[in-house]
Amino acid sequence: MDIFLSLFFFFLHPAAIQVQITPAQGEISVGESKFFLCEVTGEVKDIDWYTPSGEKILHSMQDLSVSRSDEVTSTLTIYHANVDSAGIYKCVARDGEKEAQATVQVKIFQKITFQSAPSPQEFTEGDTADIVCNVVSSPPPTIIWKHKGSKIQASKDVRYKIMANGHLQIRGIKKTDEGMYTCEARVMARGEIDFKTMKVVVNVLPTIRARQFEVNATADIGSSALLACDADGFPDPIVTWTHNNVVLEEGDKYSLNEDGSELVIKDVMKVDEGDYTCIAKNKAGEKSQEVSLNVFVQPKITYLNNKTAIEFDEEVILTCEASGDPTPTISWSSESKIFTEGEQASWTRPDKYESLDRNIVVYSHARVSSLTLKNVQFTYAGQYLCIASNSIGQDSQSVYLEVRYSPKIQGVVASYTWEKNPANLSCEVDAHPEASVVWFKDGSHLPSANTTNVKIYNMPTVSYLEITPESQIDFGNYNCTATNDLGSESKEFILIQADVPSAPEIQQVEPFSSTAMVEFKEPDSTGGVPVLKYKVEWRFPGEEWARKEYSKEDGKTKILVTGLKPETTYEVKMSAINGKGEGESSAASFFKTKPVQYSFTISSETLPSIAATILPLREPSAPKLEANVADEGNSLRVTWIKQDDGGLPIIHYLVKYKAKHVPEWKPEIRVPSLSEHTTLNGLAWNTEYEVHVVAENQQGRSEPGIVSIKTAAQPTAIPGSAHGGSGLGTGAIVGILIVVFFLLLVGVDVTCYFLNKCGLLMCIAVNVCGKAGPGAKSKDIEEGKAAFTKDESKEPIVEVRTEEEHSPNQEVKTPSSEPNETTPLTEAEPSVTETTPLVVKILPSTAANSISESFSTAQSSPASESTTLTISTSSPTKAAPSTTSPNSSSAALPGSGKTDPQPNVGPLVDLSDSPKADPPSNQTPPVLESVSPPSDGCDSVKGRDTAQIKDSRGPTKDAPKAPCTDSPAPVQNDGKIVKDDNAKSETEVKKDTTEVKTVPNEAPQANGNESRA
Repeated sequence: MDIFLSLFFFFLHPAAIQVQITPAQGEISVGESKFFLCEVTGEVKDIDWYTPSGEKILHSMQDLSVSRSDEVTSTLTIYHANVDSAGIYKCVARDGEKEAQATVQVKIFQKITFQSAPSPQEFTEGDTADIVCNVVSSPPPTIIWKHKGSKIQASKDVRYKIMANGHLQIRGIKKTDEGMYTCEARVMARGEIDFKTMKVVVNVLPTIRARQFEVNATADIGSSALLACDADGFPDPIVTWTHNNVVLEEGDKYSLNEDGSELVIKDVMKVDEGDYTCIAKNKAGEKSQEVSLNVFVQPKITYLNNKTAIEFDEEVILTCEASGDPTPTISWSSESKIFTEGEQASWTRPDKYESLDRNIVVYSHARVSSLTLKNVQFTYAGQYLCIASNSIGQDSQSVYLEVRYSPKIQGVVASYTWEKNPANLSCEVDAHPEASVVWFKDGSHLPSANTTNVKIYNMPTVSYLEITPESQIDFGNYNCTATNDLGSESKEFILIQADVPSAPEIQQVEPFSSTAMVEFKEPDSTGGVPVLKYKVEWRFPGEEWARKEYSKEDGKTKILVTGLKPETTYEVKMSAINGKGEGESSAASFFKTKPVQYSFTISSETLPSIAATILPLREPSAPKLEANVADEGNSLRVTWIKQDDGGLPIIHYLVKYKAKHVPEWKPEIRVPSLSEHTTLNGLAWNTEYEVHVVAENQQGRSEPGIVSIKTAAQPTAIPGSAHGGSGLGTGAIVGILIVVFFLLLVGVDVTCYFLNKCGLLMCIAVNVCGKAGPGAKSKDIEEGKAAFTKDESKEPIVEVRTEEEHSPNQEVKTPSSEPNETTPLTEAEPSVTETTPLVVKILPSTAANSISESFSTAQSSPASESTTLTISTSSPTKAAPSTTSPNSSSAALPGSGKTDPQPNVGPLVDLSDSPKADPPSNQTPPVLESVSPPSDGCDSVKGRDTAQIKDSRGPTKDAPKAPCTDSPAPVQNDGKIVKDDNAKSETEVKKDTTEVKTVPNEAPQANGNESRA
């Protein structure tokens, strides 16, 4: 319409003013701001804006503002629009009388606004929850609720309801309903949508349960009590404890754990008893639980006193009081007697106990008990124990009842002994106070001046009268009288002369092949004193008795007789022996031992008569054992005595042992049948062992012989080693001993080398260095100084030359037969007419020495033969004869021959200052046989033997080396045979012409082959 009017005026008045508002209409959301532009066409003087109410808008109005930017434009601005800002606003332009206007309709609408949608929102489980979501808009919005991304459809779950105000109602909310909820608002006209997300928390009321509804504790022992309750809920509840409506806080008396669920009551006393409340509280509410503490008190005896009475008093009462919770039961005991009966006495029903003779009565009431002893006897004296007990524990104390009574005499009335054997009469006195004791015989006080064979020994409760009978008068009645303040008592004792025991009775003899079991009946009379031993005698009829004594063992009436012969008739008798002597022998019993039995396999070929004689065999009897501790302390030596073998020889013995406190046996040890003992080593110290020994024959095993013995206590450690000292081990000690022994041997060898020209060093010097040891020459001269004078110019040198030589293996023909076991190895010495003897003059100091000097002539003639000159000054020695023939290629073993009773005597060589005569050239000089030197000249002997068997006319085989021995070699002095028992073969050399020359003023030539016997 406005447009049409404008066009009308435009055409009527073409120069009229035109007004236009931009935008032509406007919608403003509450709270927003917006401006409108009024544009004028044509020249105008004024441009004004008017409110919907017709009021001109000034420049300074609230929430409204008008501004003119140029001549033809004006702007209206609406700030923070509200509902009152809605309406038609008018823009009027004027120029004098000319006027034009335009209007714009402003609409104000409400945008979706969440006025109240708090998060989180908390509810209690089980309540009806109203989840708040207040939304405003114009027009009013549509509200949609979502949970966990899914739209809540109230039509499908009756628990949900969307209220008119847009709230979500959940009836009986659960913990599972907890989570994030979305409140979504929609305005369909504008297509506007907005939402709010909020957290819903479901709190759970606490639940509480006590671990124990009743807790028991014991007071006055410093113990603690634990009260505990477990609480659940959301959020986690806070737990507190109260007692007698007082909240308990942590301190010296109480302690709480981190969440307060455990309450510890320290040092429990009786006053701590009662109910304790455990309270659990959270946002959802609180719950509580009662826990009862029962405090018990151990029994304690509070009153008990000793009492004194006199024998035959009417009664004496012992009283015992005790405290405790529960109320204790009080009982009485004396030694092994217990005086109580029935149930514990209560306040309403006392308990009463009476003994069968009604002399002992126990009366209990509550915490008090009395023990009444009527008709007091002296046997009532002693300690009585009061015992107070309940379910918590017990307490006991002793009370002593002193009973004063006159003496009571006890003891064995009759005693047996014999003359010269002391005996004791024992007068046992029971009295209070202590009594004095005197002895009488025939009214006379003992001991008297005339009785020297009587002694009295008084002890507090017994008096001993020692009597050594000298004649029959010392036997008879003796009186013991005891006296104290309350009276006296006397008793007669009899001393009887003992006799030897009567004869035992042999009831049965069970014979075996080599043993017999004698079963007997003990003597009817022991003579008044115990039987100590039994003597068993047995023999062949008519021969001497063999006897053996056996110690008496209680209850044993069988004795095994051993060492018998099979199939032999014996007679046996027995006698008993006590302290006085041997009694009469029993009547002899005859028996015949059984034959030695063997095990046979009966076949169809066995003769019936033989099969009929085969007796049944059996297992052997258990061996008798004896064990002793060995010197080591942790070793045992077990010895056994063979018993009946069961008719078969024992195959072996089986030994097993173990410590008594362990069940496992050590591995079984098998011992040969001839052994009678074994030693068990490496046992534990101070431990008792049980040893079983079983004998086994072909029929089986015997019952085990059993013995028990304890090893010695472990010795204390060696001082020093117990403190961790570095003691030497066994290997180190052995090594030191070996080194010391080796050094000792070296020292001895060096001494022998320098003093005696012998030993290992001597052998090395001769063979390696080719010379004698130091001082060898002077030693030889010194040893032979008895044969020479002090003038060194007169020292002789004896040279032996052999003109005729023979092959070492050539056999020399002699008129004598081949030597045998009875033939001496040496023939008779040549007479003076046949040879000229060489006599050596020896000083007495060297008469007991034997000197052997070896001289070699191999240096002067390569083909010559080495000949030995032997000088012997020793007494005749025995030599073992050779058991091999001269043609044998090997020597007999040392010591294999028999000792020749004929001594071998070497020729005497005169080495005096001047030889008496030279031997004539036509006479045959004696053949000087090589004598085997001792072991210290071992190497020189080998060299000399090798030189002797070489033939100058051609090479020969090497002779086997002779072993070194300490036995002297046999000497042949007949000029025909040279023998050496130590050589591997025998060499016979016949010497036709030998020249012996003494060369003065020359020293003996040392060629390294000298040796000294």
